Amino acid sequence: MEITDEVILGWISRHLWPLFRIASFFMIIPIIGTQLVPARIRLGLALLTTILVAPLIEEIPVIDPLSLSAVSILLQQVFIGSMLGFMFILFVQLFAVAGQIIAMQMGLGFASMVDPTNGVSVPVLSQIFLICVTLLFLATNGHLVMIEVFIESFRAWPISETFFTVDGFSPEMIWLMIHRISWLFASALLVALPVITSVLVINISFGIMSRASPQMNVFALGFPISQLFGMLIIWVGFVGFLPQYHRFTGEVFVFMRTLLGA
Repeated sequence: MEITDEVILGWISRHLWPLFRIASFFMIIPIIGTQLVPARIRLGLALLTTILVAPLIEEIPVIDPLSLSAVSILLQQVFIGSMLGFMFILFVQLFAVAGQIIAMQMGLGFASMVDPTNGVSVPVLSQIFLICVTLLFLATNGHLVMIEVFIESFRAWPISETFFTVDGFSPEMIWLMIHRISWLFASALLVALPVITSVLVINISFGIMSRASPQMNVFALGFPISQLFGMLIIWVGFVGFLPQYHRFTGEVFVFMRTLLGA
């Protein structure tokens, strides 16, 4: 077989453009894209996935990687991979935001620790929720479904020289993805609502007690009681944590498959 410049260019194009989309996706998604996983491992997973996925992609434009047209394809693949990874980041951070809301209402906002996955300080309660979600996500093979949904993006949004394809990616989809941020806060409020309501009832009760008995030190007594009662509600509410996880996971995957037209 004669190896010409066109053949070499076709091999490079078949693996280079999917690599940018897959690598940008792996650099941002939960669990794999965190700081706990070294960049070399993420890059190795992206290369391995590209080798497995590249033969399944039907049409890939053959363009010189050093040409000006290659910049448009590069930006397109990085943008699509980052946006798809951002959708799954919103799902995981949903429970972190719920933990922050609960901690602030209970008076535990000051009890924070450094999150090793993101490198920022978060309340301990948010860290507990993140650990539970991570373990459930891995136990239910959510990472495999996440990668499967991502691979479908090559069929729905094929690699092309134009940034927005006619039948695939469109500016309206960008708005739908950005609008998912409101879903994050609404879902986090649903998770935190039982504890917020219980702590609110306790605060109202202590307000009535302070009016009935002004001599009682409400601040010294109400703070530990609200914390203990809030922890009790969290412990009781963990029974419903798994159904909430299944509900929000289903919403995320249904939204992604609808977005991809699957």
